[in-house]
Amino acid sequence: MLILGETGAGKEVVARALHDLSNRRNGPFVAINAGALAESVVESELFGHEQGAFTGAQKRRIGKFEFANGGTLFLDEIESMSLDVQVKLLRMLQERVVERLGGNQLIPLDIRVIAATKEDLRQAADQGRFRADLYYRLNVAPLRIPALRERGEDALLLFQHFAEAARSRHGLSERNLQPGQRAALLRHPWPGNVRELQNAAERFALGLELDLDLQSNAPAPAEYDSSQAGLNAQVEAFERSLISAELSRSHSSLRSLAEALGVPRKTLHDKLRKHGLSFADSGGSSPDSLD
Repeated sequence: MLILGETGAGKEVVARALHDLSNRRNGPFVAINAGALAESVVESELFGHEQGAFTGAQKRRIGKFEFANGGTLFLDEIESMSLDVQVKLLRMLQERVVERLGGNQLIPLDIRVIAATKEDLRQAADQGRFRADLYYRLNVAPLRIPALRERGEDALLLFQHFAEAARSRHGLSERNLQPGQRAALLRHPWPGNVRELQNAAERFALGLELDLDLQSNAPAPAEYDSSQAGLNAQVEAFERSLISAELSRSHSSLRSLAEALGVPRKTLHDKLRKHGLSFADSGGSSPDSLD
């Protein structure tokens, strides 16, 4: 299986979820960042080695593939692997056996391998930087993780989740986002994806400013793409997203919702009707009431 997505988009989280929801959940989940492994030790880390296999190999070492037997091995940044290591990985995937460095015994494996990349492996294969046969072996069930800037209001939900987790961890009082802050979160392009958002939520929970760089040249969320609609349509879509995001929070009345958004109740009532939104969906009273 191959997971595709930008750095920080949550590829390992998805891989772990796939493991936890599978019949391998009781087996080990082993995560490896191939880009962080030095070329001199990558084969030993993955395949293991026997005593005396090379200088410094004073005892047998079990590799990550063997250690993950019965479970799932998550291999991130697979594009950084050398072509020589790719050959051995392909053999392991095809034959389901591993041979330690310096050994002759073929050790059978029962593992699920989930690879992840931030690059276009098909293009890398065409350029000779990645083995085409390994690409096709991994690409049986590709799964693309969208960048955070493509997820719309998910950014607000994730921010609130991380902020609440940080608040509980540090024993802090609850701090609510203001309408302007929610707008900033929705407009921010999040070049660091979920990892960047989690850091921002941690700072917010600690009482610090969001300090988002809104001057980034990264593309804006799709619903605000100027190539898709004119200015008026973009403004309308942005307004609707802000109201919808606030509706997802708990409010006891239209009054509290209007106060959170900083608009008169009559104005909010009209905007709910215009955008086809219902205050009743949030657990409050009907939008027909101004109370």
